[in-house]
Amino acid sequence: MDLKGKAVLVTGGGSGIGLGVARALAREGCRVAISGRSREKLEKAAADCPADSPLLFRPCDVADRHDVRMLVAWAIGHLGSLDIVVNSAGINVARRKMVELDPHEFDRILAINCTGLYNVLHSVLPSMRQARSGLIVSISSVAGKRALPLAGPAYSASKFAATALATSVGLEERVNGIRITSIFPGEVETPLLDQRPVPVPPERRAQMVHPDDVGQCVVALAKLPPNVIVPELIITPMYQEYL
Repeated sequence: MDLKGKAVLVTGGGSGIGLGVARALAREGCRVAISGRSREKLEKAAADCPADSPLLFRPCDVADRHDVRMLVAWAIGHLGSLDIVVNSAGINVARRKMVELDPHEFDRILAINCTGLYNVLHSVLPSMRQARSGLIVSISSVAGKRALPLAGPAYSASKFAATALATSVGLEERVNGIRITSIFPGEVETPLLDQRPVPVPPERRAQMVHPDDVGQCVVALAKLPPNVIVPELIITPMYQEYL
């Protein structure tokens, strides 16, 4: 299916997977808006894009429900009814073991990784229901399929919750022509790696999944005919076990 002219919103689009997805969809001719908490990152992401694949941007904290409502209204105002929404906003912290995890950090991780997804879904679904079409992609993690010590309990819990949320809402919204897919990446070469307790060597980073790889997965999902859906998609480096 031709994606030219499709209206797209990507949260967490200032860097990492979100930016990789935004660029991949822009290259297909989509009209793409990105959001994130850092205006500086968004400005740089937009400035680095080719002139024939521009990115609109607006800062937004997905944990703030009002902020998300304003973002979606802004995106619809600039692009029209949204055809594709990708929720890629997510965080982790360096001190992630239970013995050292600060309760405030636990709350923050859940607020962004899980409640943030709810806020996005709550804001974008009404217009998609009216259009009786739409694709929503939730960027989860293999830590949302199997708890991983490296990810930590807060991150794993947030991604398990996001998986359940996306799956449940997806089952409800199929009758409205809306498709929801959760993507579960393994290790991805993104700035989030800098928050790991132990630094990741360059040779390991080179072997990981890259943001553009995930971007191509989203393009493939978006090109599927509207009568079919891929509820879950796992993508990992060749070296990584996920089950």
